[in-house]
Amino acid sequence: MKKLGKLLFIAVLSSVVFAGGNTGFVKYPEGYKDNFKHYSTHNRLNNEQVADFYANDIAINSIKDGQFAEGSVLVMEVYKTEVDENGERITGEDGVFKKAGLAAVAVMEKRSEWDVSYPADERTGDWGYAFYDAQGMPKDNDLDCVSCHTPFAHQDYVYTFPRLAGE
Repeated sequence: MKKLGKLLFIAVLSSVVFAGGNTGFVKYPEGYKDNFKHYSTHNRLNNEQVADFYANDIAINSIKDGQFAEGSVLVMEVYKTEVDENGERITGEDGVFKKAGLAAVAVMEKRSEWDVSYPADERTGDWGYAFYDAQGMPKDNDLDCVSCHTPFAHQDYVYTFPRLAGE
């Protein structure tokens, strides 16, 4: 019985650690701000945060063919937003929320051959995900990256595809 309890604890812990992706497979791209292209800043779909989006050269060069190539890496910096005295989010003239501090860094990486220990149901197509804090350390979260990206299969699972492709 003790062994079963220990196994259950490990299973639950694993699902919490990897809920928003898997940092064991999708690594934090050190130096991305200097080496990747910033291609968009816009309010997140949750209407509570603003995000900056970055892409590596492989992603930028391959999207011209309509699909991202293996080795493409996309980064989304998620920011808290400034609020006024009534708790309403403050926007700039462009309608984008004003940033109040980096909350997290989400990373997508495309590979055609992932290690077999990285379950396919934690990925969309060839895309893997990970979530990091502002210092680049793994961050727990309750997001389900796969279900958010699955509806964008027609855009290689990337909802910012049109912005990066210049459509």
